[in-house]
Amino acid sequence: MSEKKKRALVTGSSRGIGRAIAISLAKDGFEVIVHCAGNAAKAEETRAIIEADGGSASVLQADLTRTEETGRLAEQMGDLDVLVLNASIQYRNKWENISLEECCTQLNCNFVSSMLLIQAAVPHMREQKWGRIVTIGSVQEAKPHPDMLVYSSSKAAQTTMARSLSLQLAKDGITVNNVAPGVIYTDRNVEALSDAAYAKKVMDLIPVGFYGEPEDCAGIVSLLCSEQGRYITGQSIYVDGGKGIM
Repeated sequence: MSEKKKRALVTGSSRGIGRAIAISLAKDGFEVIVHCAGNAAKAEETRAIIEADGGSASVLQADLTRTEETGRLAEQMGDLDVLVLNASIQYRNKWENISLEECCTQLNCNFVSSMLLIQAAVPHMREQKWGRIVTIGSVQEAKPHPDMLVYSSSKAAQTTMARSLSLQLAKDGITVNNVAPGVIYTDRNVEALSDAAYAKKVMDLIPVGFYGEPEDCAGIVSLLCSEQGRYITGQSIYVDGGKGIM
């Protein structure tokens, strides 16, 4: 770290994987911007955890399904050294029944907002010749869920964007990588995994034999955002207990 504390924005960090990443980056010495779509109380919980551990954090709220709010977040976030694009929305629906509204909502949050925030963050990173961008994808890039067509497609698109940008930004000292979680036990998955038959079906496809925890995703993000991760770019790293190769 330089004398000036580096700043990191983690989208969707009021809970789950995003919260674990925000806490980890704060422990690494970053000043963290905690982002939420609507549940400000949960975002404040994340900030309180960070500050109780001696870290520094602030909270910004924006609905990333709405491009005008993404633009507002881009203005409010200021200069960033690290951008972690974790926020996403997933709907379960048969592909024949997906509405245009449902499709656009997921694409705006999962892909378009990522592009807009990267566009806003890169000029400062270029100027200082140092930056870290990490997109949070999904094992569904390799194993798409049949009832999450738009979600899996949007995550694959985001990863392709990260790979393309890694080549374009490498000369500027900016690394761009994707981290693809598998089945992580967060509140998003609690209801589905409460079905014993479905849970067994899911578990049978995880070679290590257990669900991941949010903290399992935080360590690799910390590495990618550190000086020790400076030689890693253009990669999609699966944190999935082996599920992606089953």
